[in-house]
Amino acid sequence: MATQNIALMAHLMRRAGFGATRDELEALVARGYEATVEQLLHPETSLNSTLEDEDLVRRYHVDQNSLLILDSAQAYWIYRMVNTSRPLEEKIALFWHGLFATGYTKLNQPRVILSQIDMFRRRGLDSFRDLLVEISKDPAMIFWLDNKDNHKDAVNENYGREILELFTMGVGNYTEDDVRQSSRAFTGWNIHNSDFHAVRTNQDSVWPYGRIDWQYEYRPEDHDNGEKQFLGQVGDHNGEDVIDIICHHPATARFIARHLYNFFVADEPQVPAWDTVPPRDPHAIETLAQAFVESGYNIRATLRVLFNSAFFKASTFAKVKSPVEMVAGTARAAGGFEFPDVVDIQLALQPAQMGQQVLDPPSVEGWHTGVEWVNTASLVKRVNFAVGQFSDTTKPGVNSMIDRIASSNGNLSPDDLVESCLDILGPMSVSEKSRDELVQQAADGNGGQTTENRIRAMLQMIVSTREYQMA
Repeated sequence: MATQNIALMAHLMRRAGFGATRDELEALVARGYEATVEQLLHPETSLNSTLEDEDLVRRYHVDQNSLLILDSAQAYWIYRMVNTSRPLEEKIALFWHGLFATGYTKLNQPRVILSQIDMFRRRGLDSFRDLLVEISKDPAMIFWLDNKDNHKDAVNENYGREILELFTMGVGNYTEDDVRQSSRAFTGWNIHNSDFHAVRTNQDSVWPYGRIDWQYEYRPEDHDNGEKQFLGQVGDHNGEDVIDIICHHPATARFIARHLYNFFVADEPQVPAWDTVPPRDPHAIETLAQAFVESGYNIRATLRVLFNSAFFKASTFAKVKSPVEMVAGTARAAGGFEFPDVVDIQLALQPAQMGQQVLDPPSVEGWHTGVEWVNTASLVKRVNFAVGQFSDTTKPGVNSMIDRIASSNGNLSPDDLVESCLDILGPMSVSEKSRDELVQQAADGNGGQTTENRIRAMLQMIVSTREYQMA
């Protein structure tokens, strides 16, 4: 099977999911690249091999049986990322979680954030317009950006501003008056099934039977029905009217295209710089924006163009893995996390130690990505985690790699050892300098070791390289 085909499929599965084993890659290559893209884009056609939610959180994992503790809620999602047979479903949820950043620190209610994540799974590949309506009605978002405090006689501009600045158009494409009019349109969009005093004072409600699930409630008596002029259009706009106007604006297509490029293709500057810093690949952004508009704002159709494009296929190792991608991908490759266990909690804590507290982004801006994921402290954490997973001989994925290399190559020279280990991981690409260093390390450790130990040691060396941190 051609190495370049395996490498391209590995690239697709790193970006559209959290990686794949060598056996999985070979099966996907036999199916074909475009057919695999279609399967990824239609997760509903794949039987999810993870346990049903009820079994997972009620029967097999006592720590997660209420999902009211942040650590448990994080473990629940990381477990799904590692074990899902619908990788793009979880990956698109992670994408929207970074864009529509909603955090535990303010809400103190992880279950409603998990409900938001589940909505991203269901709607994240469909119409962006419909997704905007859903997120505007989402109880966690309403609480997070204070739309519960947005009233016709006392307008709160927080959500009205962020839907323009960070969710759809970006700075420079609207005025302060547009922010005001947008906020007026969303008056009356509120939540119920939560203690009134607690919601009004941003305090937690745990009485009398624990935290209550919040639900969307429209309050027509609190909606501003007056005339509004928004982005040049005049009318008695409500929230859905504002969303329709936003989606029709050309700035939205470019903004979403750049977000998709940054997440799935190659690292871009941070969002606040987009008003002044041009895209890394303007042609790619224009291609994606055109697909977005022509499909009626459909994310699935836009991603189909992205995954099949030449610019995507040429973007191997052009992104720094986020901590979540790093942890989920490594755990998926090493194996051993197939059944819910208390160890899942420890796994879920790893991304936070590397700078990404899933379900609790630092602000509405989300996380800064790319090279900003890595500093001296986080790099040590990332390397130690990966080496720790690949040094554990009880991990089925690690043993499978060792057995496959040992059985097919016999007595490995240093060059063969490096090439075989790089190939089993992706195939993984490293610079000429890194490869020379790996060969030298293989030669230095050649004497007196069993073949299995030499392979395991080389896998540990490779996952500690700079290149392993790239996707």
